[in-house]
Amino acid sequence: MTTKKKTRVLAIDDEPSIIEWLKILLEHQGYEVRTAMIGTRGEEIFKTWKPDVVVTDMMLPDIDGLELLRRFKQTHPDTEVIVITGHGSVQKAVEAMKAGAFEFAEKPIDADALLAKLERAIERRDLLGENLLLKQKIENQFRFGNIIGKSKKMHEVLELVESVAGSDANILIQGENGTGKELIANAIHYNSKRAKGPFIKINCAAIPKDLIESELFGYKKGAFTGAASDKEGLFEMAEGGSLLLDEIGEMPPYLQTKLLRVLQEREYRPIGSDRIVRVDFRLICATNIDLDAALRDGKLREDLYFRINTITLRVPPLRERTEDIPLLCEHFLEKYRNRHGRNVKSIAPAAYHVLIRHRWPGNVREIENVVERGVLVSKGSEITVNDLPESLKSDNTATTEFVVPPHRTLAEIEKMAILQTLQRTNWNKQEAAQILGLYRPTLYSKMKKHEIQDGGKSGARRAAQV
Repeated sequence: MTTKKKTRVLAIDDEPSIIEWLKILLEHQGYEVRTAMIGTRGEEIFKTWKPDVVVTDMMLPDIDGLELLRRFKQTHPDTEVIVITGHGSVQKAVEAMKAGAFEFAEKPIDADALLAKLERAIERRDLLGENLLLKQKIENQFRFGNIIGKSKKMHEVLELVESVAGSDANILIQGENGTGKELIANAIHYNSKRAKGPFIKINCAAIPKDLIESELFGYKKGAFTGAASDKEGLFEMAEGGSLLLDEIGEMPPYLQTKLLRVLQEREYRPIGSDRIVRVDFRLICATNIDLDAALRDGKLREDLYFRINTITLRVPPLRERTEDIPLLCEHFLEKYRNRHGRNVKSIAPAAYHVLIRHRWPGNVREIENVVERGVLVSKGSEITVNDLPESLKSDNTATTEFVVPPHRTLAEIEKMAILQTLQRTNWNKQEAAQILGLYRPTLYSKMKKHEIQDGGKSGARRAAQV
């Protein structure tokens, strides 16, 4: 209730009975409410009081509701507007949505439906404002560039990056493909005392195994067939800076032994040379493999593993931080709108619904591709569901199936819907609340009402007891 008490709602309608009913309903829910019975008075209150949400009738005696909506959105685009239309005024509602309205409600107004729309409007407004603040904080305070995240898990990762970047400790970054491991490595290097030195990167999986050694160590002219001149190795090129070995688990075992020796002795000989090269670099490794399995199967030497993982950073997959999806979408929308010169300003709520529910096996890289595609194919000023790939739409359709069983009370059906949604989202409350169209505190209260225990925590406890 604390959030609602700070929320300002302006209600505009020329019917005294409706205005009185709205004021009583909204104040009872803890909102701060002001009312107006004509559009010009509503506009005056809007300019001086700056409400968070406006609930306005489309048919006002002194001004067209659509024109009033446009004025509100032009003055304060972050204020959400819910419009009230007469029964059957579908065309008017469509025009209002195109003009920037968040939702519409038909007369006679259903109290529960209106409150639900109001909660979603407030949640969207808070989310967009929070995203902007967090993006500024990340870019301005931490200067971590394109690392975008407001979730608790990403906050913990960024805090750890900030605390270890200044040291010379070896770093091991774990994460699935597309999670942003290289961005984390960049943040570590460019926020370290070696930032002015070189940052050399090599992907061990992208180079043939018989060439990795010559790339790392370099070689003397004539050392082997094809060695027409001396070649400086990446170890030597990283002098005074940092070296990123991406996909370290793909490095051949014999080369892992040589790497371990370099890390221990800080010197080596190029292939075919008697020259001793002394090196001073900071090692950052990244991998997408299961390290326990790699150690067990002998793909990764245990002594090398303990040498490279002084600090281990796990970058969570996107499905574990769905709170970051809207923030990432806004970031990539701005990036590709500017890059491609398109007038795509937003993502439609229905499209957001699909994006939030998708499991994102390709992680951040996948969501970036989806948003860029949406910017390119969109025919209007916003990305709609039709602009999303078919795989996302079909996946969303499959996961939204919910069959209402016969002979159940409304309360039982509500409990089943909440429980199934929580199970589908692996008990991620933020994601479940967004899917159900609820404000997160409302979800918690309904869980308590229906005696739904936290399956994520209880499941972990049961696993620990087995």
